[in-house]
Amino acid sequence: MTHGPNSTVFYICGTLLLVICFVKLPALFRRRQDTLLRAACLLLFAGALVFFFAAPESIAAINRFTGVSNFAAPVAYSAMATFSGASLLLIINWRPSPPEQTRRASRICITIYSLVVVAIIVLFWLGDASVEQLTLFDGYYATTPYIREMIVIYLVAHGAATLSVSVLCWRWSTEVHGSLRAGLRILAPAYLLHVCYDVVKLTAVAALWTGHNLNFLIDQVAPQFAAPSALLAVTGFSLPLVGPRAAETLRSLRQFRALAPLWHELQHVPTPGALRTSLPWWSSPAVRLTWRQTSIYDALLALAPYLDTAVRDHAYLTALSQGDDVRDAAIAADAAMIVAAGAQKPRPAAEHSKTAGPRPWRPQDLVPLSQALASPVVTGLRQHYGAPAESSSS
Repeated sequence: MTHGPNSTVFYICGTLLLVICFVKLPALFRRRQDTLLRAACLLLFAGALVFFFAAPESIAAINRFTGVSNFAAPVAYSAMATFSGASLLLIINWRPSPPEQTRRASRICITIYSLVVVAIIVLFWLGDASVEQLTLFDGYYATTPYIREMIVIYLVAHGAATLSVSVLCWRWSTEVHGSLRAGLRILAPAYLLHVCYDVVKLTAVAALWTGHNLNFLIDQVAPQFAAPSALLAVTGFSLPLVGPRAAETLRSLRQFRALAPLWHELQHVPTPGALRTSLPWWSSPAVRLTWRQTSIYDALLALAPYLDTAVRDHAYLTALSQGDDVRDAAIAADAAMIVAAGAQKPRPAAEHSKTAGPRPWRPQDLVPLSQALASPVVTGLRQHYGAPAESSSS
């Protein structure tokens, strides 16, 4: 046939799915009892096989290699049925449900789609498909006994599974939030495109039963749903995995930058040299954030003997008089006390009659402290000590 999709598109989509599957293999080897992970790997592998086997060049190569005309048809259809079952199996195991209900639904799904694969193979050998068709197999054999039933079974089985997955993804998306919700909202239309693929092909097959020729739907229209559905599916499955990590990275970056003023404020405080060394350029934002927090805590510990409660009390009252609420006034007072301690020349702790001792600052307290360094109370204190304001650049 002269019409049909370009094999390159099929190979690109199949390779993309296969690469993701290989990335997940180490985790699968470590957690072999993880049913959800097994279903995800099966889905990715089956999806890759669908694209590889459905490419026109692959179809011709399989037929030549086996010496059986149209042998690629049951191979591709079996891969598609496996993909359908794996998709449904993944959603069954992914969505929270009672364990026994999940196991029962999984067994039913595996049984049904195993029987579909067996039916495809048996019907192909019972039928007569001696004329090779690379892109119009469904149309050419739509009225051939046994082959006709094989075509209908694979299209109906594939359509039923993908429609179920689309509906389940959309319903589940109304119960969750964040990257999981976004991923499910993308998977719903991704699988709906698979349904459109099946409906278009069934329409063409049914038209042939009534004497009408709509074969262009099979070799020109239906394949156009393949690439978009694959791209959306990969994106939808990746978002719930990548989304939380990306959000955590962004949070670490924001906190790292927010701590810059406090970190610069305390740079001159003597601390163990190991904490002042530069990190390798490839260090993750989370590692850099931990390093900066540790450096700050170490500097605060070194300043502990010089933290004067009188400075804090005075700064607290000043902040309240300037209109700050109790919480902001307390944070500004702590920041002022730290600045005052850093501005003093070191002297023995015994000379301090009102030292505050180490403060129990928690990790979540550091960013407000860093931001409070720009408050009017701290600015006034700097002017009192004649100390310049620290740069806030990271």
